[in-house]
Amino acid sequence: MKIAIVAESAADETRVAATPETVTKLIALGAKVSVEKGAGLSSRIPDAAYKDAGASIATSAVSALKGADVVFCVRRPKASALSGVNKGALVLGTMNPSDDQKEFVGLAKTGVSLIAMEYMPRISRAQSMDILSSQANLAGYQAVIDAAAQFDRALPMMMTAAGTVHPAKIFVMGAGVAGLQAIATARRLGGIVTATDVRPAAKEQVESLGAKFIAVEDEEFKQAETAAGYAKQMSPEYQKKQAELTAKHIAKQDIVITTALIPGRPAPMLVSKKMLESMKPGSVIVDLAAERGGNCEATKPGEVAEYKNVSVVGFTNVQGRIAASASALYSRNLLTFLATLIDPESKKLNVDWEDELVIATLLTKDGKIVHANLVDATQAKPAAKKPVAKKATPNKKAAPKKAVTKKPTTKKTTTRKTSGGK
Repeated sequence: MKIAIVAESAADETRVAATPETVTKLIALGAKVSVEKGAGLSSRIPDAAYKDAGASIATSAVSALKGADVVFCVRRPKASALSGVNKGALVLGTMNPSDDQKEFVGLAKTGVSLIAMEYMPRISRAQSMDILSSQANLAGYQAVIDAAAQFDRALPMMMTAAGTVHPAKIFVMGAGVAGLQAIATARRLGGIVTATDVRPAAKEQVESLGAKFIAVEDEEFKQAETAAGYAKQMSPEYQKKQAELTAKHIAKQDIVITTALIPGRPAPMLVSKKMLESMKPGSVIVDLAAERGGNCEATKPGEVAEYKNVSVVGFTNVQGRIAASASALYSRNLLTFLATLIDPESKKLNVDWEDELVIATLLTKDGKIVHANLVDATQAKPAAKKPVAKKATPNKKAAPKKAVTKKPTTKKTTTRKTSGGK
């Protein structure tokens, strides 16, 4: 069994899908690991470290992929980049199934079994395989670090002989994994932290971290969470009420961190330009949803923008800004999942295609798209058939209709038996 690790082709991707630690464990599972030269450099991992762990260093991606049974990647590869892998090879990574869905037609034709790690069910046995949680956790941490770097004042309260430095007021919008880590980090740095979320369960979590919860807590709020734990799309009426409360609160904040994302949809707009105009000069917005359009109206993806003396941080791939840690966690997620697909005795791939984890994450198999979320989006709808006009038969006269005379009818009186008085 050969496992290939290639360098990521996206310009802003600094992560790598395996580390020396996970390479050692993959080899212990019975695999031979081939790593493309330079694949880990952006995560501060030299080729020598992989070699010391037991991997072979391939001079190119083509060489690394040749004869591979498994491919680890961070981002979805192009179909053309998978030439040379064995038929039916497993490709594990972040596939972004909601974006560019037509690409999966070409990927399916390569014959690989594509695994979307972000579709991993949020159940107990899969917690250690959850790439969304591991990467969002680091993004929440990095958001506070980026905010502190842009903020031209101290975050904690400082009592000095020259006077008191007041603590920064930090507002976190969205209390999922990223938001909760942002709250914890902001608290550790000494800020006065408040947070909001549309999910009722978030209130207790926010308060357990020492932050104050801000939200319109009406009946819709009490039912604003899916069975999978994600936030539901709120009604326009609720959004209006929440926006009014948020607008008043934001005007008093020094730093706002937005983290709101709904899977498969554009990021909801939470912070308007009017809200930014109410903030003090030097305030900072960090928008963790920049890749999906952003939660802030003034966000420019990939940039730090200035709007009315407010800095709007719109970095994309925020977890990639802390690549060494992100790669360590991500590669462990992949390793843990792959270990469930390997027979411990024969040390060969033995995929149970009926396993709930495989069913939930498998996108393509045997040249076909198999995931329900993709099938409908990628299959072309058959063109509607035009009604066929009946051909007229020339020089033929229709036979005259015979007159029908109706016979007079006489009404018969019948007696119907009933039961039950009805």
